Amino acid sequence: MAADDLKRSFANEDFEVEHGLTDEAEALQRDLARQWNGPVHRPTWWPRWKHEKSNLTTYRFARPGHPVTGLLSLTTKRHERHGMSLVVHDFWAAGQPTAAAMLAFLGHHNTHARTIEFRRGALPPYPTLLHGLRHHRTTAEAWHPWMLRILNTSEAIRLRGWPTDLTTAVPIEIENETGDWARWMLQFSDGAAEITPTHVEGQVTFTRRQLAVWYAGGYRSTTSARMAGVHTTSDKALTTLVRSTTQFEPWLPDHF
Repeated sequence: MAADDLKRSFANEDFEVEHGLTDEAEALQRDLARQWNGPVHRPTWWPRWKHEKSNLTTYRFARPGHPVTGLLSLTTKRHERHGMSLVVHDFWAAGQPTAAAMLAFLGHHNTHARTIEFRRGALPPYPTLLHGLRHHRTTAEAWHPWMLRILNTSEAIRLRGWPTDLTTAVPIEIENETGDWARWMLQFSDGAAEITPTHVEGQVTFTRRQLAVWYAGGYRSTTSARMAGVHTTSDKALTTLVRSTTQFEPWLPDHF
């Protein structure tokens, strides 16, 4: 994306920019992540390792006298011929005004960086954000697809974001690490969910791979779930499960 385009199209709107990662900024990141697939939990050593490995510089955005509403981390990359570009690794904004201020901040680097690159997963799929960028000279390069592996099913279910208006229970069967099948009761209530062992026969059956796709919101309809091989004895149960994860768009902000 051309840095000049961002400078012309977005305004700072009186946001203050401060350098460095703080506990408040990390709390913002965890809170915003719940709008998608769930909180971003990392080991205590993760932020320092990530910043040192990629030589990142981090900035916080907030209106004067107000809490932090934006977190941006970036690094520079030199072109083979001449000049350089900025590479954005983290772009966390609590709303459209903050996102606009962050894009304006990136645009003001146009004097020494002709282009702004967003690393895969850096930009969350905010509809207003993507609509605002579609008029610019944006290009995309394909890279490795994302992969999700669920190691602890109970904790993964507990930590994910869920619809607040869904209250029900669905018996399911999930393939375990040995290739056998275990019966579980998945219960939703007030924006939370839990899964516990049960003897009730499952109405929907997930392989370990299908479970990961469903968890990430990859099945956009019951038809797509059936076409992917998800077995069900109840259309209502499958509809409930698909609805429970499609409300939160799949977005994985990290890759290795």
